[in-house]
Amino acid sequence: MKREIIQTRDGSTTIHIKEWDECYHSRFGAIQEAQHVFIKNGLSLFENKSISILEIGFGTGLNAFITFLESEKLYQNIHYVGVEAYPVSIDEVLLMNYVSELNAEIERKIFDKMHACNWEEPFVLRNNFSFTKRKQFFEEIDDYEKFDLIYFDAFGYNSQPELWSTAIFQKMYNALKNNGILVTYAAKGVVKRSMIEVGFTVEKLQGPPGKREMFRAKKI
Repeated sequence: MKREIIQTRDGSTTIHIKEWDECYHSRFGAIQEAQHVFIKNGLSLFENKSISILEIGFGTGLNAFITFLESEKLYQNIHYVGVEAYPVSIDEVLLMNYVSELNAEIERKIFDKMHACNWEEPFVLRNNFSFTKRKQFFEEIDDYEKFDLIYFDAFGYNSQPELWSTAIFQKMYNALKNNGILVTYAAKGVVKRSMIEVGFTVEKLQGPPGKREMFRAKKI
């Protein structure tokens, strides 16, 4: 499928898939979306804690990089696992402007290492942050009670409804520890019903720029 790099409204870049008219991040602001959905409504709930994070859709590495930056402000020790079935090419990574837009030039090597390190191998980015990329289809995930937080950042329901199925959310529920949290930009009724069916308690929150609402789900 044909892909192109586009600039979102907050100045940060993303990848656009023309055939689906689908982007890796919100057109209204890639960085703004990541900070609102995954940091404000997810990561920030675990201040001063040691946690494990599972990202569904590693993609451009934006969510992982922002999490790395924020983890030091929040005094966290993090084990981060990013799952991606179709890795972004290095040529595409080089066109992402996240480091400059986040004013994080001092940490550029970290962003580069996230993409350069080997798949399936744990990598220590800093004493408080270990990182693993897994090249894996989401339906193959079989983790059990390993994670405190899931970033569910798959392509939208209209493009790939199978990624938002009850079967997939059962895997997410299984992967979380008790009282674990899943956050996603999605707010469709069908998604909420699938989450509830597998046992999640779901709350609707204010969405990021360009979206009215989003979901946060908890395993109790």
